[in-house]
Amino acid sequence: MKILNLYAGIGGNRKLWPNEDNIVAVEFDKKIADEYKNNFPSDTVIVTDAHEYLLEHYNEYDFIWSSPPCQTHSNMNNFLHARGCKRYPDMSLWQEILFLKQFCKSKWVVENVKSYYEPFIKPDTVGRHWFWSNFIIPNHKFKPITLSLTNARSSVRRASKKHRESLEKYHGIKSKNTQALVNCVNPELGLYVFNCAFNLKQEKII
Repeated sequence: MKILNLYAGIGGNRKLWPNEDNIVAVEFDKKIADEYKNNFPSDTVIVTDAHEYLLEHYNEYDFIWSSPPCQTHSNMNNFLHARGCKRYPDMSLWQEILFLKQFCKSKWVVENVKSYYEPFIKPDTVGRHWFWSNFIIPNHKFKPITLSLTNARSSVRRASKKHRESLEKYHGIKSKNTQALVNCVNPELGLYVFNCAFNLKQEKII
């Protein structure tokens, strides 16, 4: 099975996937891509624009996971707008969903946070995440994170070593980049969605 992991970051969603030989991860930031490669040395890591890579290579894979940047969609934009920060939502999220719905024949999923606006296409909801896919993802409760990610986000640039170590322990992934750790999808959630795609038995997911 050939798997495509777009906007891969340091690999939180991929952490508990089967150790397939054919996992291709796409990440634009070279330093973060290098950390992904350290965490998953058997994966092929490509440093390029994931949005464009999907357009050119979507039909080469059996399973596609895409996590486009969420910053312009999150509820934080209500706060930022009140502070004078005005920005458009990044529509590449919706471009990918529409494109995959129309043309992709393999299993695919697009992940993002719950947005500050009503979604144009109804997603499946799991925790604080929205998912669009061509398979069913039932809602499911996961163990709550023991570290306040809100506090970690608000102090990413000055985050303490203790914050970073707590995030590393939670995700089971090493990184020097606190923001990359904050952006990680819960590995158990990543496995849950992967199993939903192929109707695999869900085990040891709380």
